[in-house]
Amino acid sequence: MRIVFAGTPEFSVPCLEACRASGAQVVAVYTQPDRPAGRGRKLAPSPVKQAALDAGLPVEQPETLKSAEAQATLAGYVPDLMVVVAYGLILPRKVLAIPRLGCWNVHASLLPRWRGAAPIQRAILAGDAESGVDLMRMEAGLDTGPVLLERRTPIGPDDTGGTLHDRLSMLGAEVLAEGLRRTLAGEALVATPQPDEGVTYAHKLDKAEAKLDFARPAIELERTVRAFDPWPVAEGQIAGENVRIWSARAVDRPHGAEPGTLLAANRDGFELACGEGVLRVTALQRPGGKRISAADYLNARPELRGAAK
Repeated sequence: MRIVFAGTPEFSVPCLEACRASGAQVVAVYTQPDRPAGRGRKLAPSPVKQAALDAGLPVEQPETLKSAEAQATLAGYVPDLMVVVAYGLILPRKVLAIPRLGCWNVHASLLPRWRGAAPIQRAILAGDAESGVDLMRMEAGLDTGPVLLERRTPIGPDDTGGTLHDRLSMLGAEVLAEGLRRTLAGEALVATPQPDEGVTYAHKLDKAEAKLDFARPAIELERTVRAFDPWPVAEGQIAGENVRIWSARAVDRPHGAEPGTLLAANRDGFELACGEGVLRVTALQRPGGKRISAADYLNARPELRGAAK
């Protein structure tokens, strides 16, 4: 089986490795063009490109797949199957029709819930009890294709965008490996259409969402802090100073204070009044600084010990 793999971020790399280990032949790897990165803003390869180069695989980086030239290049690889994992480019109908077996997509949600760009973070923000990965046969619509295989995982109270990302990345590689193994053995995977009920869209993350509004319930702010770790990282004020908030817990405790008021300050955390309940901040980052514990922040601002209400 000749596979063309398409992916860009770190999430996609285990799936590329699963293709290579399957016994199929990865004939080309498609990834986004190099982008500026780091302080020097120098062009840097995507994680998938770096993995492909390390494996000695041909790499293609078209700006679009809509042109006849790009489609001819893809067709020249004579793929039996195209595997797409967080690629970042839309596949036109003509591209979907090129591989003999069509195009598969590994998507980090339990479809039809959280179609779209940011399913991992949206699941945490919504307070979902579980997430997972679906191996889907691609159609022209956004994540609308029938599901071939699925893996589920609970979302724990300590899960962040980062921890859930890493777990789903590995589950994606597992479900893809199973799909390839069964297909290479001659099995035709059953394609289950997605139900019409329960469709939600995981819109792209906006940095403006990271600003905490303490008029909201504490549990919603806790989910925001967890979902936006490691990016874009929640932001809020503690006693007049803007900080990035890396870790926080909702405390179900009534109070009569204005939202955002500092209620308690000790080495275990800073408790801030919310619209409902209290948010206890336990790890944060001052402007220009690094991530520190509540105890270290209190050492830097000892006046807060007596300032809490």
